[in-house]
Amino acid sequence: MNTCDDRVVVVTGAGRGLGRAHALDLAENGAKVVVNDLGVARDGSAGADDAASEVAAEIRALGGTAIANGADVSDPDQVSAMIGAAIEEWGRLDALVCNAGFLRDRMLANMSVEEWDAVTRVHLRGHFVPSRCAIEHWRERSKAGEDVHASLVNTTSGAGLMGSIGQGNYAAAKAGIACLTVQQAAEWGRYGVRVNAIAPDARTRMTAGVFYEEDSPEGWDDKDPANASPLVTWMVSKSLPKYYEAKTALLPAKEVEMGGGGFSFGGGKKGGNSGASMVLAALGGPGSGPSLLDLLNVILRSRVMAEEVVKELELVPYYGAESLVAAAEALRGELTVKTTE
Repeated sequence: MNTCDDRVVVVTGAGRGLGRAHALDLAENGAKVVVNDLGVARDGSAGADDAASEVAAEIRALGGTAIANGADVSDPDQVSAMIGAAIEEWGRLDALVCNAGFLRDRMLANMSVEEWDAVTRVHLRGHFVPSRCAIEHWRERSKAGEDVHASLVNTTSGAGLMGSIGQGNYAAAKAGIACLTVQQAAEWGRYGVRVNAIAPDARTRMTAGVFYEEDSPEGWDDKDPANASPLVTWMVSKSLPKYYEAKTALLPAKEVEMGGGGFSFGGGKKGGNSGASMVLAALGGPGSGPSLLDLLNVILRSRVMAEEVVKELELVPYYGAESLVAAAEALRGELTVKTTE
């Protein structure tokens, strides 16, 4: 059985890059996917392509289930129709992955109000509006007595956690998304909604040629957007608890830390960030967190160089040496776990 069998999921900004990778991985794992993309250019200007339909067709050609949608994620009426389309097609909505966005980079001293508004609108408002429509559906089901097990996955960024020169509008929006995630988790857990956020580091249309080379390297590519997608699939699945007690966990993306109610992990060669670098917000304590075996399996599925990641981990204070050794053995020795007391 796949981890997301029959889960109905909307993925915004799914025509390219991270969103496309998420949609493909979710569909491969049994989800029914609404592939949303407005089809605009990198700076949000009008585009002529139909990326959403292309990805939906790709999923169907691979044996999956998907429909395309071209809603503007900042427009309440269009988003309401998008959520309604998922419900009409498959009877309900189980998860929402907010990923859509574009860039209009400029130093703050030269940035126009229009450039500020356009970027904060698609990113921050583009997270609030879809999630606001989704919670209406989930709250209604919960109040009707249904046992809701829904998932919301937001997309923040290292820029939002640490700033990024020349991207003040984007950084501010992504910082807002991180805080929004904590707020949503605190308010929506009562309705059976789990809320997480990821901070992926990948080569996409927004980063290629700016932060990273245009072309992928031969062999292992630690900036492949597909590296992060298994994490999203895991969050969308029912593998995690229904929801967490609201606690904030904004941890360094280059390390794994356990305890204090949260975790974050990255990886890649020589300890650098990978596409799986992430932030998880609104996690509970050890009693409600994921199992260690689940966590290590996700690291493997994420195509991170597991031996480079795990040898640096300090997980003993959280799980204990015996649990780590047992988990490593369960994975047939594929991981080398550091178990210093």
